[in-house]
Amino acid sequence: MRPLIKRRHANTKNPLPNIHPVLQRIYVARNIDTETELTRELDKLHPFGTLCNIDQAAQRLADAIFKDERILIVGDFDADGATSTAVAVRALKSFGAKNVDYIVPNRFSFGYGLTPELVEYAHKNVPTVILTVDNGIANHAGVNAAKNLGMAVIITDHHLPAETLPNADVIVNPNQPNDPFPSKCLAGVGVVFYVMLALRRHLLAINWFETHAIPQPNMSRLLDLVALGTVADVVPLDQNNRILVHQGLLRIRQGQCAPGIIGLLETAQRDFTRVTASDLGYVVAARLNAAGRLDDMSLGIECLLCDDAIEARHKAKQLNSLNEERRNIEFEMQQQALSILEKWDTKNQINWPKGIALFDPTWHQGVIGILASRIKDRYHRPVIVFAAGLGDEIKGSARSIAGFHIRDALAYIDANYPNLIKKFGGHAMAAGLTLHKNDFAAFADAFSQYASAQISDDALQHILWSDGALDDHELNLETATLLRDAGPFGQAFPEPLFDDHFEIVMQRMVGDKHLKLQLRKNKQLLEGIAFFVDQAIWPNHRAQKAHIAYRLDVNEYKGRSSLQLIVEQIMPI
Repeated sequence: MRPLIKRRHANTKNPLPNIHPVLQRIYVARNIDTETELTRELDKLHPFGTLCNIDQAAQRLADAIFKDERILIVGDFDADGATSTAVAVRALKSFGAKNVDYIVPNRFSFGYGLTPELVEYAHKNVPTVILTVDNGIANHAGVNAAKNLGMAVIITDHHLPAETLPNADVIVNPNQPNDPFPSKCLAGVGVVFYVMLALRRHLLAINWFETHAIPQPNMSRLLDLVALGTVADVVPLDQNNRILVHQGLLRIRQGQCAPGIIGLLETAQRDFTRVTASDLGYVVAARLNAAGRLDDMSLGIECLLCDDAIEARHKAKQLNSLNEERRNIEFEMQQQALSILEKWDTKNQINWPKGIALFDPTWHQGVIGILASRIKDRYHRPVIVFAAGLGDEIKGSARSIAGFHIRDALAYIDANYPNLIKKFGGHAMAAGLTLHKNDFAAFADAFSQYASAQISDDALQHILWSDGALDDHELNLETATLLRDAGPFGQAFPEPLFDDHFEIVMQRMVGDKHLKLQLRKNKQLLEGIAFFVDQAIWPNHRAQKAHIAYRLDVNEYKGRSSLQLIVEQIMPI
């Protein structure tokens, strides 16, 4: 189904008189009312003291450092979990902690989070304190297992909790009930960064660093990791997250970051001095995630922890190879999924289930999240893709569309169809769950029914929201540079998109998949490229004019910068 192009509502007021006219349009359309909301300085971050239980978490971690207790960080196998783990390890060691280790559950052996099986495995090394990062809020049984073995458990997480909270010693999560922290959008890496800020303040207050001749840690040195994890987890970029991402990007551009991040950018031939938020998501996080999808996220974490540039580059190349393997697996799975869907009435998709659930026992468990995202993008409806798990279990990864809260959907099904879902967790746009294989058909039916009751037919239409047309004098490199520096853009703060009619001067395929264009608007010639076009439609040499939705891009080639239009939608007129 071809996306519709709609223009954002034009606000006739001018609340940002000191801002460039193009940026005024962009910001006002994203509900920015004052220039103070555009501040990206660190001193405008929400104070960490407003997070529930953060002082207790800092005190317990400080006690562990004082007593040389063994602290075990339990991470997650995605990029948010990897960066969260790296932030915790780097911070604690810089504070003088001598017994810090981490473990990331292999998704194929232990599943997600602090499970009882993981606790039993971890107990062999006799940790005193378990610190979860980017997980734990749904792991009631695992927390109980750790407590029964005499371990203290500190949960740092951002996922939505169930009706009851685990019996941990301390829980820091902005989404737990009655937490006053103003932003509910922190990624897991943001939460643990805040906990480390509180711990540093506590240690400063008792002169710990001075007494033990430890250089006072500069917490801004961790912002590259915080930015990466925040973008990778696709959390809404409210002002607090925009500050974190912007400051992290500045450090990366200056080369003041983990060598592994530069190495991962280099594998994609990206210049770290010009890195953008989208580069963190599509380039760095994609390669980092490949480790957790196909092998063991420990490789990704070690890449982020490595301070030797040569070794970090070597690990980045290993991650790049895994990512290439992931792409091949994903392509084959996508072809199989499309083959299943082609058996449905492709000409009348309105009769399809409004919530799609797919399962194939041969699919790779580590890639189903990407497949769900691809199918969701193609057909614009919530999708859950399942693969075989341990024994008779199947593991599902869910992706949703705006307006349909996928975790709430799973909570409803769990409440109204008892014992159908073994376990689940997540947030509005993404979630994971486990079923018995024999329950797949019943679950798919329940999911479809719930989605049909919640999603209107109009909501199934994919809409590209445009910021309108640019005048001729605005279609230039200066505007593209202005917009690149105006972010960071991302989830809930979308990158500017424009639309207009253009004359097609030239069109040809490049790289077998992409459409290279030369366009004319009035007397101006412009270069454009549309990635992964439908080759049944393009090139279309009968089309002399087109309605195009596009983004402005600064194309860097052989030391020269030029304007390029990144075409998101092209329709002959």
